[in-house]
Amino acid sequence: MEQFYDRTKELAALNQIDQQSKEYACFTLLTGRRRIGKTELLRHFIQNKKSAYLFTIRDSQGALCSQWQRILAESIGLKIFGAVTELADLFEQILLFSQDNHFVLVIDEFQDLQFIVPSFFSRMQQLWDTHKAKSKINLIVCGSVYSMMTRIFQDSKEPLFGRCTHHIHLKPFTPSVVKKILADFNPKYKHEDLLCLYMLSGGVAKYIFLLMYGKATTKDKMISYATSMTSPFLIDGRDILISEIGKDYGTYFSILKLISQGMTTQSEIDSIILKNTGAYLKNLETIFGVIQPIKPLFSKPESRNVHWQIVDNYLKFYFRFIYANQYLIELGQYDLLKEKIHEEYEVYTGKTLEHYFMDKIAEDGTATKIGSWWNKKSQNEIDIITLHEAAGTATIIEVKRQAKKINLEKLQEKSAEFVKNIPGYQLAYKGLSMDDM
Repeated sequence: MEQFYDRTKELAALNQIDQQSKEYACFTLLTGRRRIGKTELLRHFIQNKKSAYLFTIRDSQGALCSQWQRILAESIGLKIFGAVTELADLFEQILLFSQDNHFVLVIDEFQDLQFIVPSFFSRMQQLWDTHKAKSKINLIVCGSVYSMMTRIFQDSKEPLFGRCTHHIHLKPFTPSVVKKILADFNPKYKHEDLLCLYMLSGGVAKYIFLLMYGKATTKDKMISYATSMTSPFLIDGRDILISEIGKDYGTYFSILKLISQGMTTQSEIDSIILKNTGAYLKNLETIFGVIQPIKPLFSKPESRNVHWQIVDNYLKFYFRFIYANQYLIELGQYDLLKEKIHEEYEVYTGKTLEHYFMDKIAEDGTATKIGSWWNKKSQNEIDIITLHEAAGTATIIEVKRQAKKINLEKLQEKSAEFVKNIPGYQLAYKGLSMDDM
């Protein structure tokens, strides 16, 4: 069994909600990208609690009711005499039972209920509104398709809009947790191994444990694992995004490939795609949560000096190396694919290292604002700027893989244009390298 790491804040929040639900009904939405560890968190939370875990499979309504009815009887003692054939009727029985019994009910892959009974969410809303005042249920729902879960609960036209009492968005493991996991599996790890693990996983639990339990605990072994014939890393990016975007994914994938290759402005993307991609970029940001716009620190809200960035480290890796070299996979040339990654690895991981330190600074809580800066010509780029606004201090940071390549005098020179934006701040200049990971 996999060791359970971290999630102390999330578990504390879930336990607080559980206490509240003993007095009045709570309805919690748990979101997060696929493979992030939502199910593992919930399984860990409900152990030793009176609880039922219901997994949604796309079966007939009657078959799913029968399965759930059996689980409810075994786990929380809800015994319904006679067969229940409709999900709405079963949910009503659960709510009635919760008037005299406190328990946790988890419904996983919740979004798939709409494919089994399209009207279920409307009936669920009516039943919840009718019975919640007398109920002591701790209801938690989660699903693997982020865009659908977001729409179900945050679109004002949907019946379950506004019904959740709590929302927890599960994020990747922080750098310190990734570091601890690697140290547990490889106490003699090198900085390069940590950077590679961060590059491939970005802190996503499933990817970390695939590598660790696959005994891929060094840089070379990780890349070999990721590019082997049976590796999930070769297909997971495609599977995740098709589940979010659907069958018409071609243009979206082309955009993501271009961003992963460093074409990060809309004008650059449009010139290759040969059409206006504004709507596609907006969808990738707001609906699918795959990319985010990055502006120079202290930019005006209306500034068009925007670069797009893939949020997820694994998806960056997938589009940069796997999707862009799909022909090698189709030809079975896995060794050539591995060679390509090794050839470009040092240059590619320069940016990965910047994002690692940004996440590390955010985790440490030593800054009130973290960002980057570049001018309108995309010159004089500053890797990281941290501000402590109350103290009036700013730290301008250069990131290099090797400490000997950091030149603080040059950093000070190229920062002169930016420094004009922050009069009154006490400035410090700093270099970060792999030695500081």
